[in-house]
Amino acid sequence: MSSSSASLERTLTRTWMRRGPLAWLLFPLSLVTALVINIRQAMYRSGYKKATHLPVPVIVVGNIFVGGTGKTPLTIWLVESLRTAGFTPGVVSRGYGRRMDIPVEVLATSLSMDVGDEPLLIAKRTQCPVWVGRRRVEAARALLAAHPEVDVIVSDDGLQHYALARHIEIVLSDQRGNGNGWLLPAGPLREFASRGRDFNVVNVGASKAIAIPLPMTLASTPTFAMQLDSGMAEQLKDRNNRKPLSAFASTTRVAALAGIGSPGRFFATLHAAGLSVDEYPLPDHYDFADNPFEALAADIFLITEKDAVKCEAISAIKDDPRIWVVPVSARIDSLFTQQIVEKLREFQIA
Repeated sequence: MSSSSASLERTLTRTWMRRGPLAWLLFPLSLVTALVINIRQAMYRSGYKKATHLPVPVIVVGNIFVGGTGKTPLTIWLVESLRTAGFTPGVVSRGYGRRMDIPVEVLATSLSMDVGDEPLLIAKRTQCPVWVGRRRVEAARALLAAHPEVDVIVSDDGLQHYALARHIEIVLSDQRGNGNGWLLPAGPLREFASRGRDFNVVNVGASKAIAIPLPMTLASTPTFAMQLDSGMAEQLKDRNNRKPLSAFASTTRVAALAGIGSPGRFFATLHAAGLSVDEYPLPDHYDFADNPFEALAADIFLITEKDAVKCEAISAIKDDPRIWVVPVSARIDSLFTQQIVEKLREFQIA
């Protein structure tokens, strides 16, 4: 199950949470990262490189902490919130691991190997236009050409993709904050923690805490907590067959597998629902080409929606009645939607 890769990811994550010996050893390389960041930003500020402005506003959902912080649930929430507010949103993404380089539309029938697992999940959940491409500008132009009714673009990730001009930047973090506060590879940050943004969103997972206990947030930037709600599970072979998570509390052997950026968050959600599970963290974007369920002894397997879009396309896995999917939905204060809409109106006035 690529346990060595998962172990390496966990080792790096632990290293990045403190300024220990390994982090100090890597610190000189982080100075190189800082130099590259400063040069890139200077090239765009000076006009040597130009960002492309689209005829519709662009909202970028991204993070500066490398790996998963919950961008997909936030993107889904944002699309649904914009639609409720009267907009017609579309989504662009790079599509991690996809084999083609040209922009393509993500359909419900697409394969994750062609479009990426996260864009496929977004398309299935929101049923809005979703296009993927290594160059997000090209993907956005293709989306608008195919769907002229779209009046706002949401970029799933792409915070560091400066070639696409944006009207709103949303920086997502979780309870890890900024880790040790250093840039890659000595720390977990892709950019300086002090970079500007329009909004902070902190993924508190299944936590019921209202306060945001993070020193990383910029005092002058509106900050909102995002909770992930999940009380039901759906059988992989028949997604209409649904049960409360609590129904598995009495099951003798329950295993949880997660090929996401932060598997621990998924496991914590299950524990919060009162379940005792055997935890099997997998590398982010795990493709399930090697069937991990065959080697495990369990009565029930619980997986994430992101993993489900890949498992549904594998004949040796999709009909296994023991596999259940645990969908999550983001919940954020409605004031966040109001402030986003106000900024979009500024674009329309301009």
